[in-house]
Amino acid sequence: MRVLVWGLNHVGVTTAVGLTQLGHEVIAIDSNLNRVKAFNQGQSWIQEPGLAEQLRQGLASQQLRAVLMGIQYVSWADISVICTHPPNAPDGSAELHDIKEIVAQIGEGLKSVAAYHVVLVRSGVFPGISRNVLLPLLESHSGKRVCQDFGFAINPEFIRKSTAMADFHHPPYTIIGELHSRCGDIVAALYQGIEAPIYRISLEEAELIKLVNTTFHALKVGFANEMGRLCDSLAIDSHTIMDLICSDTRLNTSGAYLQPGFAFGGASLLRDLRSINCYASRLGIKLPILDAILPSNQFHIESTHTKIYALGVKRIAILGVSFKPYCGDVCESSVIPLIQKLWQEGFELAVYDPDVQLHQISPETQAYLDRYLPQSQQIFKSSLEDVLHECETVVITQNRPEFRAVATHVPPSLPVISLVRLDPSSELLVQTLAEHSPAASIKTLSNESALA
Repeated sequence: MRVLVWGLNHVGVTTAVGLTQLGHEVIAIDSNLNRVKAFNQGQSWIQEPGLAEQLRQGLASQQLRAVLMGIQYVSWADISVICTHPPNAPDGSAELHDIKEIVAQIGEGLKSVAAYHVVLVRSGVFPGISRNVLLPLLESHSGKRVCQDFGFAINPEFIRKSTAMADFHHPPYTIIGELHSRCGDIVAALYQGIEAPIYRISLEEAELIKLVNTTFHALKVGFANEMGRLCDSLAIDSHTIMDLICSDTRLNTSGAYLQPGFAFGGASLLRDLRSINCYASRLGIKLPILDAILPSNQFHIESTHTKIYALGVKRIAILGVSFKPYCGDVCESSVIPLIQKLWQEGFELAVYDPDVQLHQISPETQAYLDRYLPQSQQIFKSSLEDVLHECETVVITQNRPEFRAVATHVPPSLPVISLVRLDPSSELLVQTLAEHSPAASIKTLSNESALA
């Protein structure tokens, strides 16, 4: 393919050289004359192992060069790849001047282009900027319509300094945020030869994944450093501790606990977090990341309450009260303060948890409920049929097959708020529903209803 790479920053140079190595013809564009001259002379101002030599190889193959202005080359190219990264404005938002200028130039170049040209954004922008700012700019300057006359996609990069070329050729995945499959197919073909899974998602999802990736990396560094400060104050080897943390690939360095859902709960989690925060404070060690976890968790409970309140309903069915399914442990369950708040505000509640049946629970569980949920005798139900009777909304707090069955079989008019990601690979839904609640009124509900 013929490719224009807009912006000779770290990502732009790496992308231009990398695409040449994949067999494409590349023209790099930058308004900085010194950069363009140095690039065409095979001189890399970017310190990157092996990059200067690979740049010279690309130039020698005559598949790579740089120019100052790119408008006249849009008609030559199949794809424009925007690599400029918007800097932060004083308030922290993206300063879009440079990327808007590039988009306007591409739009001007598209005026005379009859072929289907794809505009590919590798720059990190916040969700909505492409759809609401860049696309209207492209259409207004070109006089053409996206999808119909030209393609547009988001293709975030995951290139690190000092390992840029290796990261280009061996990314964790290739993300394509597409508006149309035709455009996505072309972008996928651009990276043919790179062995990495390809994920084709929406524009906004692709915009956000880059920001979330880097933020998660920053969070991990900050967490490790906080643990380092704590260990130093205790004369403990922090590297031994963190090596052991990383050796647990089942829970610590895995996807475990990284699914958005409801607030966390459980006596062990909360007890240990409170303990480490308390003792760190006594030692005079500031751990702001750890200090923020409990307030963040509480805010998540409050935001869930706000979501339920906004529905304007009165009778609420809550499925699940223990802090996780199949354990029956209600101690420090985050569902309980949610129930308390809704009850205090006058909502009519019906609560069902197969593992918390009042006639079977332990004296310890009963004592906890008496203390924190004294109305449990009034609101706890013994079956799904009872809890769903005349309810106006369903709140699901646990991933269980019988709850998934309810979520997929209630009428579309009945809103369902799922606070967990329900696993569709559970047992057969209709069979499970029949086993747990044989009421005919539930078994005959529509299969076409969607999760709210």
